[in-house]
Formats: sequence, C-alpha cells, structure tokens
Amino acid sequence: MLVTFNNPSAVRVYRINKDFTPGEEVQQPGPIDAGIFAHQARTTPDNRLAILVTRGNEGTPTKAEDPGALKVFDYKNGLLTNEVSIAPNGGKEFGPRHLDFHPSKPWMYVSVETQNKMYTYLVEEGRINPEIAFRAETLAEPKNIRARQAAGTVHVHPNGRFLYGANRAEATAEFQGKQVFKGGENSIVAYAINQSTGEPTLIQHIETQKIHPRTFHIDPSGRLLVAEHNAPLAVRDGDTITTVPAGLSVFRIGDDGKLTFVRAYDIDVGDKTMFWMGMVPLPA
Repeated sequence: MLVTFNNPSAVRVYRINKDFTPGEEVQQPGPIDAGIFAHQARTTPDNRLAILVTRGNEGTPTKAEDPGALKVFDYKNGLLTNEVSIAPNGGKEFGPRHLDFHPSKPWMYVSVETQNKMYTYLVEEGRINPEIAFRAETLAEPKNIRARQAAGTVHVHPNGRFLYGANRAEATAEFQGKQVFKGGENSIVAYAINQSTGEPTLIQHIETQKIHPRTFHIDPSGRLLVAEHNAPLAVRDGDTITTVPAGLSVFRIGDDGKLTFVRAYDIDVGDKTMFWMGMVPLPA
C-alpha cells in the first residue's frame, strides 16, 4: 500500500496483512526525493513502476512558485528505486494533481491542477516517456477565469474509450457582509479517447450542480459517475443569499460517453469536510 503525505511531502509503503489491515512499513533502500506537495501515488498496470504526483505550489506576491513533478520509481516488493523526475520546464507552470492509466493501452493521463490542463504521456518499453504526447484544456471557458480554478481527479472509463476530469472553484467575495461564491466552473469534463493514438478529444462539459467536486468515481459497471463535494457554501441568488450543501451528484454515463445528470444527494457535514469517496462492487 502506497501512502502520500503532502506537507512535508513524502511517500511511504506499507505491507498489507492477511486480514487486509495495514502492516509494517517497508524500509526503503535509499533516500527518496518526494518533491513538493505530493498528492497521489499510483503503480502502472504491470506494477513495475510507481509514480508519485507532486503538485508544487502556485506563486504568490510574496513567494515564488514551487515546481511540480512526476516522480517515477522502479517498483518491486514494496521497494522504490532508480527515481526519475519528469518536470517540464523544470517544473515551472506544471502543477500535476492526479493521474490514471488506460486499462489496456500504454497511455497515462495527468490532470494539471494549476494550469487547468489534461496531459497525455506514453508508456514505452517499460518507461514513462517524459515528452507530453497531447495537451487538452479542462475548462469550458479557459479565457474566462473568474476565480481560482483547479483541475482535479481524473478517471479513465473501464471500457477505455472515454476520459473524465473534474473542474473545481470555490473562491468567495463579500456580498451583504457575507462571503459568497465568487463564480467559476464546477463541472465534469469528458473526452473521447482515440483508440489508435490515445489522444483525448473534448465531447462535453457538464455542471455538477454543487460546489467544488473534489473527487469523483465511476462505478465498476461503467454506467454511473458520482462526484463528491467538500462542504456547504453560500451563493448569491439575485439580492438574496442561499446555501448550496455539501453532497454527491449522480450522473448516468451514456454509450457515447456523455453524462446525464440524475440527482443530487445533500449531506450535512456540520463543521467537517467530506474529503474523499469511491465505489466498489457489491458482493454477489
């Protein structure tokens, strides 16, 4: 089991006991450069490589940008070795957050949070080619940024024909003495994947009907997509203020890969944050 820690950035590997509980940590043979602000660790489908996705941090008026990178390791028996860093432009203006693999082809898709892009990488001869094979926008209006936008989770459909990513916005501005949603895209973006080249082509943007879809998942049958939203947020409705609750948004996935909104489930999280979700098949 690979576990990431974002601040300070780290990755650790733990054995899984026979009763499926976490076991002892696997001691690594040497030091690991875990980059800056690690967000996810994934192994390639053949389990020969492990990739640590490190986002870095956006620059501010008082602090320079921290570079992002994909840290790639040989992976065997829980050991991480022969680290290689993939960091276009030295990691500047490269803030990767999540990645996913095509189920049968040598293609890896990376959401670049801070630039709102979807990058495609090729897996060649057991290695990740560091050159970006394809670049795609995640936003419907990339030239109309109303507040901070952040690309999020990425998942390839189980049939390998479609790719999905999350667009998130939650920045606020003052209205009538209260902080309300400033505007932006909270949506799922869908792409069709060229089955010869791996290139994703945009086919849809669909709003999630809530604020900040931090993560989403596709059910094992490939028929439903469910997006999770962190916390409630005040929004302006004309001259009044309403609250959009935290919760789940459910979409039906069509044969053409496009999503149809089905319904939303409001969830009272109190003063907590709904941080993550996933779906598993029910036992037969």
